[in-house]
Amino acid sequence: MPELLAPAGDMDCLIAAVRGGADAVYLGARSFGARAYAKNFEIDELARAVVYAHAHSVRIYVTLNTLLTDFEITEALSLAKRLYEIGVDALIVADLGLVKRLRLELPEMELHASTQMSVHNTAGADEAYRLGCVRVVLAREVSGTDIEKITKNALAETEVFLHGALCVCHSGQCLFSSLVGGRSGNRGECAQPCRLPYSGGYPLSLTDLSLAEHIPKLIKSGVASLKIEGRMKSPDYVYTVTSIYRALLDGCRVPNVGEKNRLLRAFSRGGFTDGYYTEKIAERSMLGVRSETDKAASREDREKIEKEVIVPTRVKISAICEIKPNAPSALTLVYKSKGGEQILATVFGDIPEEARSQPLTEDGVKARLCKMGGTFFELCAEDIELTLGDGINLSPAAINALRRNAVGALEEKIALFRRTGAKNEDFYKLAELDGVQRTIDGVKRTAIFYDEAAFSKIGSAADYFDIIFAPLAKYADFGVSLNGVALPPVIMESESSDVISLLENAKARGAKYALVGNLGHLSMCKVVGLIPVADFRFNVTNRDTGSVVSALGINNCLLSPELTAKQARSVGGSSVVYGRIPLMLTERCFMRDSFGCDLCSACSLTDRKGARFPLIREYRHRNLILNSAVTYMGDRQNELRGLLSQHFIFTTETAEEIRSIVGAFKKSTPFPLSYQMRRMGRRDAAKP
Repeated sequence: MPELLAPAGDMDCLIAAVRGGADAVYLGARSFGARAYAKNFEIDELARAVVYAHAHSVRIYVTLNTLLTDFEITEALSLAKRLYEIGVDALIVADLGLVKRLRLELPEMELHASTQMSVHNTAGADEAYRLGCVRVVLAREVSGTDIEKITKNALAETEVFLHGALCVCHSGQCLFSSLVGGRSGNRGECAQPCRLPYSGGYPLSLTDLSLAEHIPKLIKSGVASLKIEGRMKSPDYVYTVTSIYRALLDGCRVPNVGEKNRLLRAFSRGGFTDGYYTEKIAERSMLGVRSETDKAASREDREKIEKEVIVPTRVKISAICEIKPNAPSALTLVYKSKGGEQILATVFGDIPEEARSQPLTEDGVKARLCKMGGTFFELCAEDIELTLGDGINLSPAAINALRRNAVGALEEKIALFRRTGAKNEDFYKLAELDGVQRTIDGVKRTAIFYDEAAFSKIGSAADYFDIIFAPLAKYADFGVSLNGVALPPVIMESESSDVISLLENAKARGAKYALVGNLGHLSMCKVVGLIPVADFRFNVTNRDTGSVVSALGINNCLLSPELTAKQARSVGGSSVVYGRIPLMLTERCFMRDSFGCDLCSACSLTDRKGARFPLIREYRHRNLILNSAVTYMGDRQNELRGLLSQHFIFTTETAEEIRSIVGAFKKSTPFPLSYQMRRMGRRDAAKP
């Protein structure tokens, strides 16, 4: 039976998740989690959350899944060590540099690869496992068929999103909020630009996911965990959704009409979708916005449910107490888990004195021991085995201290109960994960061209670049022997054999280098014999991540476009110095949905401020949504000194514009075009 994993943005939501029947709960500390605007947990509160969850046989996972700068790595490690000490069961991580440092400094901590790590296939899952992640959270866009294949074949166990909000962009690939709005989704600050209107409608707003109709198939698939999204949601939402899925899993069944309605009322954007799972992504039912009717239904149910589900349930314990003459008083508290395991905590207190008037009575001692107060335990008098000497006395304060100390000892033991080590002989040895970023000898400039027609007319401007990449699906259309081929940013399990075949053809035509975007690409390059170059989609924001990427056999690494020039120089590597940086990679073809296939790669979305975001087609029918502003550093090349190489992205430019851009870089002159322009690591600026 797969684990049911529920979200919690605060303690009330955690209690609701446990009461709803969750097997595990994921939550965030105050920093480094991908939901910075959830309430999240202070460390002391999180310690109490671990005790409460573990007392109810529920595991706790903490999200440390944002990208980190060099300055933040040490702080994140310090937090991780504290989380380990208080008994957290696993960390959900995305930054490869943090994974490396956790393996070095906290090898027993269980790590789960966040969906932000962009795992879409078995190869990616295996690579994440070898780096030290025993579980991978598969991308939301992976189909049911591919989920089964990956789960069957991968080294890591798999976690699948079951219910909740869908990002229109592939996770870990979205730069929209960061480069346009100044709030990084990769650092937990997403402003949700996909929920805003474009071109007179809401073409990027997906309705929420629900796989309730596929519960029997998901159980049969062997996935380790089914995940409910919603760390920003209310306690009543968490309880309602968790309790319904608990019933479905226990009964290995699909929901009835009443349960479907309750899910809709808990939170809905006009319904639910299972389009990615069923591979029916072209249906308009995948799009949705939250209506006033949806909101009213949720408010009505919240008032009925919330007060009931945020009251913590107590766990029954038993006790053995001895208060005898001439010996320290002793109290043992006994906790029994749902699985039948027992945890005992014993403490010793004051030595009783001879009673001068009224000696201790059995009823009096038991009454004091039963006062569990604000703890998560319940102790009844009939569950106390008491040995009490005659004619002795122990002050009420001493008995209370004995009880408090015993509860504290029991809480500590429960928090650390069932911790399992994460060492494995299949993990990469730490020495293999060390290295420094390096470029390919003689490579100073690289470029990717998306338009073969424009490229064919740029003439000698092509000589400016040492490696020229063409998208894999278009490589043959360029008609010349380019030395670079760019793998599709996303390669699903079912697409792997087709991609390898195309790579072999590209190599036969002259390709030597491959631009790769995630861990799943590396084995394909090895099979074909191409030299991997890391695209910016690897999200390298610190030196540790750069060293991991280098150690994996990548000789040149494009840093995250979210870095400033100063940060990029500090990390070392290569940077995008020109181009409309892709803001989103979508599984749906919005060009077909909104404009029709006749306008493929000739359309755009316009926001409410009039900014125009071009769309171009990627492998199969995926779309790239490009920035409305063009990154340009031609007149600031002094800021680029120290970078290993410079990378250019040419998407919608004409041949004349490309020649003009190359000429401006050669002369270090200002931006020669009239487009809106931006600089490295900064949000969009005004027109020059």
